Amino acid sequence: MGELEDLHGPARGTVDLPLHVIWSGRRSFDVDAVRPRMGLYRTVLAEGQQQDVVDFLNRELLIAQWPVLRTLISRLVRDVWEDAFPELSLLRTMTAA
Repeated sequence: MGELEDLHGPARGTVDLPLHVIWSGRRSFDVDAVRPRMGLYRTVLAEGQQQDVVDFLNRELLIAQWPVLRTLISRLVRDVWEDAFPELSLLRTMTAA
């Protein structure tokens, strides 16, 4: 899956997801606003291909919002990401303490 450092998506502005990631509903997300950004990240984590993850997710934003984001995604997606990136599991442990 790569490393979190590979995630170079935008930290500001608007992201328009391609049809292969989201085929109905809202496709444009404001990264500056928390709720739309959470929707963007939930969608890309669940439906995106590896290149989509790299292109649309930002490492710092993912880390900052992971404690909340992990509660909004399926357990399967959460487990895959926390197994692939132990630093995300550590964030979960640190915020629970």
